[in-house]
Amino acid sequence: MPGRPGPADRESPRLPHPTSTEIAARIQDLYGAPLAELQAHAQSRPPGMLSALLAMHHDLAYAEQRIAFHRDRLTQLVHPERQISAHEASHVLDCARQLAEAVTVRDVQAKAVPAVLQSLGRVAAPAPSPAPAPTVPAVPAAPAPAASTARSR
Repeated sequence: MPGRPGPADRESPRLPHPTSTEIAARIQDLYGAPLAELQAHAQSRPPGMLSALLAMHHDLAYAEQRIAFHRDRLTQLVHPERQISAHEASHVLDCARQLAEAVTVRDVQAKAVPAVLQSLGRVAAPAPSPAPAPTVPAVPAAPAPAASTARSR
């Protein structure tokens, strides 16, 4: 209903997703080399985890570009001074569909890549546990004097 805030007007309760820039930094940290070097290295080897991570990063970055493009295009299409005919409405609908598609791809990649990176993260060597304090052996209790069964005189 016009003038009334709806669910889309409220801020999303979900946490923000990681960006492709943040993911690139995490990949570089994990492998200890710049992304360009990692891409060159991955191209010279059979497909593996690095290739998969780089492809996922590429898909995330591309989805972010598509979101920016379609959001800007949609803003142009629905500008208040612009007439919207049936022909224009089909463009608005197509642009909104492509925007939704890009958001879905971004959300999936933004969820999957950090999970993969976390599973590959370097595990710190376990800290040596402190040596147990030497325990003093318990001194056995002195034996109780045996009761005599003989009658005393």
